[in-house]
Amino acid sequence: MAIDFEIPAEAKAIREKVRQWVQDECHPAEQRLIEGADYKTTLAELRKKARAQGLWCPFIPPEHGGMGLGPLANALVQMELGQSHLGALSMNTQGPDDATMMTLLAHGTEYQKEKFLKPLLNGEKRICYSMTEKAAGADATGMQTKAERQGNENYVLNGEKWFSSAASVADIALVMAKTNPEAPRHQQFSTFIVELPNPGYRIVRDIETMALESPLSHIMGGGHSEVKIENLVVPAENLLGGEGNGFAMGQHRLAYGRLRHGMHNIAMAQRALDLATAHVTKRSTFGKKLSDRQGVQWMLADCAAELYQARLMLLHIAYKAEKGLDMRQENSIAKVFLAHMVHKVVDTAIQLHGALGYSQDTPLARWYTHIRSQRLVDGPDEVHRWTVGRNVIKAFEKYGTTASAAGGDLI
Repeated sequence: MAIDFEIPAEAKAIREKVRQWVQDECHPAEQRLIEGADYKTTLAELRKKARAQGLWCPFIPPEHGGMGLGPLANALVQMELGQSHLGALSMNTQGPDDATMMTLLAHGTEYQKEKFLKPLLNGEKRICYSMTEKAAGADATGMQTKAERQGNENYVLNGEKWFSSAASVADIALVMAKTNPEAPRHQQFSTFIVELPNPGYRIVRDIETMALESPLSHIMGGGHSEVKIENLVVPAENLLGGEGNGFAMGQHRLAYGRLRHGMHNIAMAQRALDLATAHVTKRSTFGKKLSDRQGVQWMLADCAAELYQARLMLLHIAYKAEKGLDMRQENSIAKVFLAHMVHKVVDTAIQLHGALGYSQDTPLARWYTHIRSQRLVDGPDEVHRWTVGRNVIKAFEKYGTTASAAGGDLI
């Protein structure tokens, strides 16, 4: 029996519709922003058009106003949206909002869904996720922000957060804090919904990074904030998912975030390869087209191979997600691979453009400084490789082969 790689017709159709949307609407809107158009007006116009075409919140169920796409169709859609910085925003599926909306949808009370989730799904508000701390880094269980119960009505939070992405444009924050230091390590933490602005949740600064920044990038939610939490009073009804469940909810949320980053990395790498190929087919040096040179063809071939592997990884993970299978090992493997893949492809595209690629006349230089973060966000390479390596050893000790830890349970 053959392995079936055929994509369902309806998933192909929505991919083509989104691909056309990005080409016809998002790329021109990007150019208008570069030329000085107002961001909020531009985005509002894009979103109005998107909703009119039924392009809104891809993975959110229809009863909540979304498209109800499964893991495979959503992966195909995200691999198109990532070709434009306005792609995900135009359909209200941008990070960190998307994964945070999923958490509210899965764990929120009816009150929380009505008050907080509904305006997020309508695109009226933005939300951020405050988990990371300087002292803890990649080890979320090392966080020190504390939440103390104050009677039956409130919790009081104190601590600091670091790299809270999009906090400076958020209307709501999910804040993870330690509620029971005596509980087992992964059950010490809880998550709270915080309405912003709030004097107890103070943004100290947006942290400058190596990525090229501008006022526009921060307005779009591209900033990462350092936050001081001081005597922050949160109503008990804003506790999300119950006490002690913050870590588990956070890991589920981050799992989707890693996949979304990977999907967008594929989109960015594909656009970079397209730009490079368009350039070399037009550019001539020493009386010969660049595209006729074998060395250039090999560079393009290497990029194509990277993208092919990346797509197969994501399609395999999407298949496992569709079937409800455990995909954590593959997710970690893909997270590391895709972060390196997009760097290799964009770097090659810059090289093929020469000095033009190093300039700001193409998007490649901006992408290059931005994508370095992919090896750090949602868990650095080293943590994922450590986890994957441990699972390889566990598989061998259990089965006498490492195959199940290397994709071999299905292939």
